[in-house]
Amino acid sequence: MKTARSAVITGATSGIGLEAARQLAAIGYRVIGVGRSEARSEAARAAVEAVSRGPGVDYFTAELGSQREVRRLAERIRGHLERVNGGRLDALLNNAGAVSRWYVATEDGFETQFAVNYLSHFLLTMELLGPLSRSERGRVVTTSSGSHYRARMRWDDLMLRKRYSCLGAYKQAKLAGVLFTNELNTRLGAGSSVRAYAVDPGLVDTAIGEKGTGGLVSLVWRMRRRGGVSPDLAARGLVYVASEEKLVDPLAPYWKECRPLPASPEADREESRRRLWEVSVRLCGLEADPLRVAEGVEA
Repeated sequence: MKTARSAVITGATSGIGLEAARQLAAIGYRVIGVGRSEARSEAARAAVEAVSRGPGVDYFTAELGSQREVRRLAERIRGHLERVNGGRLDALLNNAGAVSRWYVATEDGFETQFAVNYLSHFLLTMELLGPLSRSERGRVVTTSSGSHYRARMRWDDLMLRKRYSCLGAYKQAKLAGVLFTNELNTRLGAGSSVRAYAVDPGLVDTAIGEKGTGGLVSLVWRMRRRGGVSPDLAARGLVYVASEEKLVDPLAPYWKECRPLPASPEADREESRRRLWEVSVRLCGLEADPLRVAEGVEA
């Protein structure tokens, strides 16, 4: 008997993440959501379970700005999947995000937006690549943004310690997510059952820009979000790429509104892709070849 498909979704207690969890559960997926708060995670689990047609809904909590907690989360997810789904993961939706008006360092010493909006995605993907490779079409879907088109990597100051900008940090992290998507596909190769995608949900009416900010930044976000689409509409693009068996262009890495689009030229610059990968490996304290280690392949 074929087991139900499974999906892990970070940032799944509100906004796009919660709606993606609801939509995947409604089409029969086993959903594993990730949130920061026990209370909010339990409320989200109940909301997703109410519409679920799948075999189960579970939520785990983690502070994704902490690499120690990302690793702990991945270990719990791997164990859970072994018990309920034969250790297989069909989709990982890297959706968690943070916005900070001021420079704030995580416990690992990294700028918060870079740590949460990018490094946690990189590390969690590496940690869950084993379960993803057990699926005949494992998918890594990272929530992106049109902001990446106007961004560049600040290689001389990635953490923006010298001159911090809230918007600059956000844009750089989103560009990093697309660079990672492209480089992961390159390194996995055409023969891999795992494929990575970056999905731009467009302007969405959520409160993410009001968390960790204040004053003028929060006011501008409140005014701007009024023109955005609802989280349930935005989530459809992520769910489509994560679950659709036959994408119109399965090799296209960047999507918006269920259609492939070209990413920025910088997002596919080979030198930038490779450089970011090497920096990410070092910042996450991983082996020299994390793909081989994550897939359980002997060197």
